[in-house]
Amino acid sequence: MKRIGLLTSGGDAPGMNAAIRAVVRSGLYFGMEVFGIERGYSGLMEDNVVPMEMRSVSNIVQCGGTKLRTARCLEMLTKEGQKQAVATLEKHGIEGLVVIGGDGSFRGAKVLSEEYGVPTIGIPGTIDNDLEYTDYTLGFDTAVNTCLDIINKLRDTMTSHERVSVVEVMGRHCGDIALYSGIASGAEIIVVPEIAFDMDEIVMRINRSRANGKHSNIIVVAEGVMDAEQFARQLQSVTKHSVRPTCIGHVQRGGSPSMADRMLAAQFGNKAVRLLNDGLGNRVVGIRNNKIIDMDIIEAVSMKKTFNYELYETLQMISM
Repeated sequence: MKRIGLLTSGGDAPGMNAAIRAVVRSGLYFGMEVFGIERGYSGLMEDNVVPMEMRSVSNIVQCGGTKLRTARCLEMLTKEGQKQAVATLEKHGIEGLVVIGGDGSFRGAKVLSEEYGVPTIGIPGTIDNDLEYTDYTLGFDTAVNTCLDIINKLRDTMTSHERVSVVEVMGRHCGDIALYSGIASGAEIIVVPEIAFDMDEIVMRINRSRANGKHSNIIVVAEGVMDAEQFARQLQSVTKHSVRPTCIGHVQRGGSPSMADRMLAAQFGNKAVRLLNDGLGNRVVGIRNNKIIDMDIIEAVSMKKTFNYELYETLQMISM
């Protein structure tokens, strides 16, 4: 394989730039020409294709966001859009494609491989950690650490005023950001889409913690449950304690990637290029049991995400 393309698609995630760097430099190592496709699948349809060299990816490993920019592209769901994407690849002689993104991005890659014969390799770039086949997705660790830093600061002021803080984090269908940031920050309560909550039980836990000498409480709520303001209003109506909502918002997507995400980016990017160099396609890369793995993209996107109930039970036991 002599020419490969690379794009980032869907929501941005810390570590995408580090993955771009790894793909470009690994490709050059194998003697390939590497082309960056700007603005995801939209850019692929619009022929926003640029050659990338060694210096194209200098000084980006520490940067958040994505150098290639990103976009959500509904046109990729249509036959017309798919054919236009393939036409662009053929125009530039691109023989294989690396797609960095989440579940929706992988479904686009699956179509290109399965229906049009374009070898594609998917790199899981999404802060939600909502792909079952891999233990961690690129950007998740940094996003959790961003939430953790903010929750730590909120704890200081909530304790000073003896308040309850309701902190909304991202996660429409997957509660992993709430789960991990809640446990790591010592939150008393975590509310996730996977488990129904009982407001009376939450009030009981708050009252019990106050009776045990606590002066504040942190409740981490995933956005898929409800927004922080709505949750705070419901809680305030049934408790005497002062409740304040905070939505962390899109700051979770930005910032310099953590060491863990930079390491994943380097390994994912290199593995993706190695697979293409071996003539393989229709694959995704990931990490499982601390080992870099690859598997069939069709199998990967069909797997349903499972919730870590053991971790959730750990919180219930230690958040007294």
